[in-house]
Amino acid sequence: MTIAALELLTFGLGGLVRAAGNAGHRLCLLTRDRTVYRHELARLPADALDIVDIDTLDTAACTAALRGVPDLGGLINATDTFGVPAADIAAALGLPGPDPAAVRLVRDKHRVRTLLSERGLSRVRAVRVAPDPSAAPEVLRDIGLPAVLKDTAGTSSRGVWPVRDVPALHAALTAASRTPLKGDLLAETFLAGPVYSAETLSWEGHTRLLGVCSRQMSPEPAVREEAAAFPVALPAGGHARIETWVGALLAAVGHDRGFAHVEFVLTGEGPELVEINRRIGGALVGEALSRRLGSNVQEAEIDTALGRRPPLLDEAPGSGPASGFVLLYAPRAGTLAGWSGLDGLDTFPGAPRWYPTMAPGDRVEHLTDQRACTGILLTEGVTAELALHRALSAAGSVHPVVEP
Repeated sequence: MTIAALELLTFGLGGLVRAAGNAGHRLCLLTRDRTVYRHELARLPADALDIVDIDTLDTAACTAALRGVPDLGGLINATDTFGVPAADIAAALGLPGPDPAAVRLVRDKHRVRTLLSERGLSRVRAVRVAPDPSAAPEVLRDIGLPAVLKDTAGTSSRGVWPVRDVPALHAALTAASRTPLKGDLLAETFLAGPVYSAETLSWEGHTRLLGVCSRQMSPEPAVREEAAAFPVALPAGGHARIETWVGALLAAVGHDRGFAHVEFVLTGEGPELVEINRRIGGALVGEALSRRLGSNVQEAEIDTALGRRPPLLDEAPGSGPASGFVLLYAPRAGTLAGWSGLDGLDTFPGAPRWYPTMAPGDRVEHLTDQRACTGILLTEGVTAELALHRALSAAGSVHPVVEP
């Protein structure tokens, strides 16, 4: 049987190929740009999977291509950008998959916020506004300051502007007017506190919290994820409270099967949602999950795509190493020439491992979001805190070299 994927996250392809093979299936990847997966492909045998080079933004073409795949048993829905078309294609081909209406709901941050507020699951005020400086009075009246402006269908920290005063509000609205948004512009209450993500797996309404991942954000006004660690140690009863809370959120938006990456701020009044993503967390969250749980979490993606309950839901809590990872950003725009310091990583504790997201010769153009990330450095430790300290230490020795 063949299991297809309409694009994937940058990392995790190798684990998915192994998971499919262990289950007796073959993976077929539809992609418009193989270079996204070059790190993973370079470590796989040439015949490890089938790759269809196609415009994955063309739903009709992808549907036609998948109709020609022999013995197609499932379609993996693993990204935000391609979540809606993947759900639509699965439904059209009669494959197991999520309700397309639920996927569309989750892809609209304003609709999610409105629904959760109506059900008493969010205290955040939110309103759609025009991406224009003329909307400033509306934001000040309905939301107040500080506030956050964001693309309702944005991904990878793109199209996000935190604002704390009126000049910053006007600047953000001006920037939004010049930015191609994937959805509408949303203004909402600014949430003060550290950012985390709940990594979950659900099946038919039952949600298991696999753990909580920390998030270190860049100084404002940039909105970039700088570092993360998994699993975060919570106070007594904290795991159960987060699991109950996130389970209620996912039930409310109709996410009843598969992974979810739920970002939240731990405010002084408790957790408050940032956004829901119907997938494994990006960057190296999947790798961190697999190391901690002692199993290949991509096996659960295969199970979900085939419409069967993942055994991971019932496995004992993991006792493997914790992970910390740091994203290495380009210091300036230009052409990436490489990195200095990689040859000295083996002198640092925690078994540092380097995961490049760019290659020498790539152009760096956008510095305020995660498109400027050149690679990710991961280390292990007994605790997430120790793993993160090791990752920060090792990452301090690595420097992207960018030429004009």
